[in-house]
Amino acid sequence: MKRLAFAGMAALILACEPDRNTEFCFDEMTYSPSETVFKLFAPADAECFVVVGDDTLRMSLRSDSIWTATAQGDQKGKTYVFLVNGQVSPGVFAKAVTVNGEKGAIIDLRDTDPEGWSDDVRPVVENPADLVVYEMHHRDFSINRPDAQYKGKFLALTEPWAIDHLTQLGINAVHILPSYDYGSVDEKRLDEPQYNWGYDPVNYNVPEGSYSTDPNEPATRIREFKQMVQALHKAGIRVILDVVYNHTYDIEHSNFQRTYPGYYYRWNEDGSASNGSGCGNETASEQPMMRRFMVESVKYWISEYHIDGFRFDLMGVHDIETMNQIRRSVSQIDPTIFIYGEGWSAGPCALPNEQLGMKANIPQMPGIAAFSDDLRDALRGPFSDDTEPGWLGSPKANAAINSASLKAGIAGMIAHPQVDYSQVNYSKEPYALEPTQMMAYVSCHDDMCLTDRLRASIPGIGEDELIRLDLLAQTAVFTSQGVPFMLSGEELLRTKLGVHNSFESPDSINQLDWTNKTRYPQVFDYYKNLIALRKHHPAFRLGSAERVRQHLEFLPTTDDGVVAYRLKGGVPNEKWGDIIVVLNANRQPAKVSVPQAAYTIVAADGVINEQGIGEPTQPVDEVTVSPQSALIIHE
Repeated sequence: MKRLAFAGMAALILACEPDRNTEFCFDEMTYSPSETVFKLFAPADAECFVVVGDDTLRMSLRSDSIWTATAQGDQKGKTYVFLVNGQVSPGVFAKAVTVNGEKGAIIDLRDTDPEGWSDDVRPVVENPADLVVYEMHHRDFSINRPDAQYKGKFLALTEPWAIDHLTQLGINAVHILPSYDYGSVDEKRLDEPQYNWGYDPVNYNVPEGSYSTDPNEPATRIREFKQMVQALHKAGIRVILDVVYNHTYDIEHSNFQRTYPGYYYRWNEDGSASNGSGCGNETASEQPMMRRFMVESVKYWISEYHIDGFRFDLMGVHDIETMNQIRRSVSQIDPTIFIYGEGWSAGPCALPNEQLGMKANIPQMPGIAAFSDDLRDALRGPFSDDTEPGWLGSPKANAAINSASLKAGIAGMIAHPQVDYSQVNYSKEPYALEPTQMMAYVSCHDDMCLTDRLRASIPGIGEDELIRLDLLAQTAVFTSQGVPFMLSGEELLRTKLGVHNSFESPDSINQLDWTNKTRYPQVFDYYKNLIALRKHHPAFRLGSAERVRQHLEFLPTTDDGVVAYRLKGGVPNEKWGDIIVVLNANRQPAKVSVPQAAYTIVAADGVINEQGIGEPTQPVDEVTVSPQSALIIHE
């Protein structure tokens, strides 16, 4: 036991710091037909009860801050809540809940397994570089789909139209926005318009009821989530869960605060809550039981729901040691489970940056990746100003910075002899030890989507130019050596009508326009063929810093709006020889010197064809690239 004092708080809080080998000591419910055992982590001097159905059981203090009670007989189908000094909650580790997560539910989790669940197999991904990640919100993806039977639900991703679209596109991992029980959608009023991304956690270890067909039945959301995972796995698609351990919906009503006041959060010297999340509070991952909660929660999603990866919201709020413990624990289960996050916080934290999971500290977190805002903002412009163009819209402006930042992103933010990090926009030294520690992207859910950003930063942009720059941007992303990541609907030329932060905007803003798939077939075909190009050619996903430095060579150019590089032959299992990629953001054609050879053109003028476009060239030492487009050729 150790004594913890929170500045500005009158009470001293007693907390257990269990050894790693001791029995798991969170609040939890263990069901069997003969008895149900309840455990609770709460202050040693508290009064603790568990209310099971209509029965109230006094809990016994078993050891420092660990309380237990046992309900004899078969309790299946009943609800329960913990009472800690009169504060009511289902605890912090409820695994099944009633509507709106108000009470815990006693169920047999095996009753929630769909047929064949024990045979469910994680799709094989040998190296993170092989992943192609597709970020989606359940409601956005399906609510406007005419043939969807389960609009806005987990089950939409089991339907043939959804699986067909994802497999046609070629992605092999979906990143689902927060899908645990969250607070801002009232599950009792689903007949009324409601929308939220879900970054307001309530019960971290139970699927969100509004995405199920019946939030009033505790087992339904669990079963349907598993059906979704099972259907995606059968299609060869991994499932990555967006996790938001860095804050809760609020403090006063949180399950953390109602079971062990003060323990799970960070506090300022004046007693106010530290707010590194920008949401009013930040959790204290360095606290032994908060750290353990995060580790056990991740492991639970893997074991019970067969989750294949995790995206950590505001990873920069969490301490480095916690993130490393999560990585080690996950690797013991399956080292191919992928972990990445936002390498920043939304404000100052109560811990110094040197101790936190910031992008600059990624070298201290092997096997964990961070988003590259360096590549993102070099391409489309800074996050802080929607109207300022990046390299795509103004290739001559900030030329040295944008060029260096693009090269750093293409190399995977590793140390490379041709990347001058003193010129890179944000990272003044490499932050990745391996290229698979960098997430390559140009837009995601919490920002303008790519087309809207191009419209905002390039006045008067027409549709043809918009499409050219959209495809050019994604060519940089998908031919980079990092892990490529795209926002759902970008393959449909998605727009959110200029809304930057659409976390609670209506469906009219957030929904996908599925008619764009036939209106702009060249866009979907380009994305599909670009993903296939990456998947079919190991040169675009070398997977190690050593190989990147060996095979990736940037070519000299005389124009600020052009970045060109060669992937030198000899890559294992690569059937092509040298591959040349030229990205031209200028509104004029560009000429680039290349090693003299006969080349086959596979990408030009917004078209990709791995079999070749036109006849192979005669030996040439210079190529011409069309305006605002990419050229990819190979020996």
